[in-house]
Amino acid sequence: MTFSVVARDPDTGEMGIAVSSCILAVGRAVPSARPGVGVVAVQARSPRGSGHVLLSGLAEGTAPAVLVRRAAHAAEDQDRQIAVLDAAGAVAADTGPGSFPVSGHLLGEGWSVQGNMLTSPEVLPAMAQAYEAARGDLADRLLAALTVGQDTGGDLRGRQSAALLVVSGEPATEEDDGVRTDLRVDDSGDPVAQLRMLRNLQRAYDERDYETLALFAPEGARDLYAALAASRRGDRTAAREALEAVRARPGWSAWLASMAGDSRLSAVSRLLG
Repeated sequence: MTFSVVARDPDTGEMGIAVSSCILAVGRAVPSARPGVGVVAVQARSPRGSGHVLLSGLAEGTAPAVLVRRAAHAAEDQDRQIAVLDAAGAVAADTGPGSFPVSGHLLGEGWSVQGNMLTSPEVLPAMAQAYEAARGDLADRLLAALTVGQDTGGDLRGRQSAALLVVSGEPATEEDDGVRTDLRVDDSGDPVAQLRMLRNLQRAYDERDYETLALFAPEGARDLYAALAASRRGDRTAAREALEAVRARPGWSAWLASMAGDSRLSAVSRLLG
């Protein structure tokens, strides 16, 4: 009923999972992750509390292969599927003998792809090949694998939700929760495509890509980003027009005044001065 990929980036130590399914809000059900500890996928009819238990086992130093064997031995329901990845890149997976056909998993160096109730046996090999061939950061490579899984057929029942979760290889601290990406599409006719759009939007925020945000940010904030983009281009007229549009909205003038110390807005003010 679900297909997913878990992986670790050997260069950054980041760990993550991308998953899609024809169920509502798969991001609530399948992925679990803990910075500095590992990532878990709990699929098919595996008990939903398994993710917490498996992460606790990783935190105690138990190897993924041992945790997977224990879970498989203790399972009463044969329609189960799990994958476990630790902060060192060790990975293990199990697909119960009664899991919905087509089902299975494939393991590689620091990654695993798994799925059940798939349209064909070609889905998982295609995902594996796509992950290994992909470039970019871990989130992008996970999405590349998920996209190919969907394009190859994905879930036999159709499409509904998808999620992308990436965490740091280092434990969370008070200053940094260790979550690098946490995006979910809970109900959509094309959730993987929607997830890619969200990833692109997140990248625009992270990289301060004001030109993109002026087009795709929430409508109320687009004029602000248009002003910032024009300021960066040195376009005084466009910056003034966009900023005046922001000020015209009820309450925004007070907000702009409160943000006077923000370096981004001060750049706009200098341009208009």
